[in-house]
Amino acid sequence: MKKALNYLCAALLIFGAACQQKEKEGNKEATEEEVVISDDERMEWWRDAGFGMFIHWGAYAVPGGQRGDTICGGGAEWIMDKLDYTIEDYEKEVVAEFNPTDFDANKWVAMAKDAGMKYIVITSKHHDGFCLWDSKVTDYDIMDASDFKRDIIKELAEACEKEGIKFCFYHSIVDWHHPQAQAPLYPNYNAGQKDQTVFNPEFPKYYENYLKPQVQELLTNYGDIGVVWFDGDWIPDYTTEMGKEMYNMILDIQPRTIVNNRVDKGRNGMEGMDKEGNFAGDFGTPEQEIPDTGIDADWEACMTMNGSWGYKPSDTNWKSSEDLIQKLVDIVSKGGNFLLNVGPDPKGNFPPESVERLADMGKWTKVNGEAIYGAQASPYERPEWGRYTAKDGIVYAHVFEWPEDGQLVINTEIKPKKITLLADSATILEWDADQSVIMLPAEVVDPVATVIKIEY
Repeated sequence: MKKALNYLCAALLIFGAACQQKEKEGNKEATEEEVVISDDERMEWWRDAGFGMFIHWGAYAVPGGQRGDTICGGGAEWIMDKLDYTIEDYEKEVVAEFNPTDFDANKWVAMAKDAGMKYIVITSKHHDGFCLWDSKVTDYDIMDASDFKRDIIKELAEACEKEGIKFCFYHSIVDWHHPQAQAPLYPNYNAGQKDQTVFNPEFPKYYENYLKPQVQELLTNYGDIGVVWFDGDWIPDYTTEMGKEMYNMILDIQPRTIVNNRVDKGRNGMEGMDKEGNFAGDFGTPEQEIPDTGIDADWEACMTMNGSWGYKPSDTNWKSSEDLIQKLVDIVSKGGNFLLNVGPDPKGNFPPESVERLADMGKWTKVNGEAIYGAQASPYERPEWGRYTAKDGIVYAHVFEWPEDGQLVINTEIKPKKITLLADSATILEWDADQSVIMLPAEVVDPVATVIKIEY
């Protein structure tokens, strides 16, 4: 009897242990399921956003693209390379003079939010190697190498969180200040872009001991990061294996973060989309251009308001507010996002030309944002008079060119149930089904882009 009881107790213990193990395994599976986030889940906010602010800012704002009487060609953020600064001269003449006492993160974020932008991407470190946060990896940062002594990334991240704006950072793979990052240095900082046979044999040490630790700092000390936006993928020292490792490291630290395709080596020039192959990255990055047609992939067009990313007062070739608004519509109509750049001055102020254009875009998006946020690429051919966007059983007709006869000819596949002005929902427009024509008001509603809401 006792022996039987012992067998029974043993059986119960084994059964109990098995149940506990099964419960543990079940809990483990549940935990693992909780941290597994699909690409669509990660990308959802970004796809809905449509519109973000790029900020190119650093010590290079001090010379503003000019050294003495010489103005550098192209972007002012490249002045260290283009006007042949030695590292020592750049530290003395540029970095040591960077003291942006007017910087106000709350003001910057408010201007972005008022413009209708949903996320901000700030240059944590550009190609010159100077860092805008308190890095423990180097003293070549805002806290140690300048008189400002304030963590710009921290202040901006906090301001974004307070206002519900996604905080993101740009980070350069290239580093003209670090001796292991590129060869040769002065005066050929950018030799690796021009000549793909130029390598620095110590670059892997820079990657392991400097580049990766700095990205880890930014991902662990500044809250939730919406996007990590890399640049400098063109140098031959940086490999596709490094890119894939970097991408996986980022998602290990912050599983919801989005990473652009410049983390790897697949980008096809300024066109920005990947060549054929297996490359890391979540979206393509057309630079200073908009694809002619939509692309069957996630993409974001980044663009300047004038010709320079960094502050350059000599560059007065500003795009008009009308042009920028219509570019936003064009990009969204093709399924992309618009990342529009601002280059603040050395004191930390947005140029007045940028402020004016942001305000104009804000006035338009306040009225017409419904046709932008969460909108998808147009399912119809591009009309001569403007663009279409679409979502949730609605087509939005963005009218750039108002027809003289007041009759807007739309795609014959669109079968309206109700047509209104987005700016005035009480104004219901008449519809000629036989001719696929909408009867517009006699007067132009918005000379930049009037939006007609077509429910079907």
